[in-house]
Amino acid sequence: MKLPIFIADAFTARAFRGNPAAVCLVENKLEEDMHQKIAQEMNLSETAFIRKLNPTDSFTQSSCFGLRWFTPVSEVPLCGHATLASSAVLFHKIKNTNNILTFVTLSGELRARRAEDGIILDFPLYPTYPLDFHEVKNLIEMAIGGTMVQDTHYSPDTQNLLVRLCDCYDRSFLETLKVNTENLPNIENTGRVQGLILTLKGEAAGQAPGFDFYSRYFAPWAGVAEDPVTGSTHTILGSYWSQQLGKQEMRAFQCSSRGGELDISLRPNGRIDIKGGAAIVLEGTLTA
Repeated sequence: MKLPIFIADAFTARAFRGNPAAVCLVENKLEEDMHQKIAQEMNLSETAFIRKLNPTDSFTQSSCFGLRWFTPVSEVPLCGHATLASSAVLFHKIKNTNNILTFVTLSGELRARRAEDGIILDFPLYPTYPLDFHEVKNLIEMAIGGTMVQDTHYSPDTQNLLVRLCDCYDRSFLETLKVNTENLPNIENTGRVQGLILTLKGEAAGQAPGFDFYSRYFAPWAGVAEDPVTGSTHTILGSYWSQQLGKQEMRAFQCSSRGGELDISLRPNGRIDIKGGAAIVLEGTLTA
């Protein structure tokens, strides 16, 4: 078996920044366990598999494909950065002729469209609900110790816990915060929480464009200690911060060591546009 494979750094215009994802082009149906074996071999936070929906489809001419995402240990229902990476491969390397691509996924149909300065993802928008701090106190204290928390929310659609840090902290604090993820699956083993979002209010724009909010994301339950830039969490963060800030258009920065920028726009139809760039850093053939 030989598969074309690429690695693209998503939510960045520069190589070795943003979030790397592997992208495989699947001509013929793979054995089910092969997806997980390949993702484990790639050992990135996500490996995406783009597949033709019909034998006559073409990666160059067709506009609709199947798309699945795998971490090194499991399949996930939604992944933003690997969708962006997949779109970049089709648009920029395969030279797909369409301006809009549709992906059939576990989260329904997702769309990606070309933009002058990146690719825009059309994703669902997920609400969050207030959660009593004491319900998740042990998990939060295990993760960030005595760091002051301003707000806790929960997304039942994605099983993510959103923890807003005190407004007294700044970006550099979030960037350098030591987060203990190793024991989180032992503290929370009910299946209710599958990811931890730490977020912080941004600063006003100065000489350089400012960011409306910052975040970091941790998913040890899915085998990912920290994800560098996570498009899917911004389907939650966009909902939360839109309510907090009274804004529909926002700029976000994920404060991992690699870092990544996202432009967010809430739409009247209850969905969200997430825009970012991608840099393709590797192209080859996977042989198994």
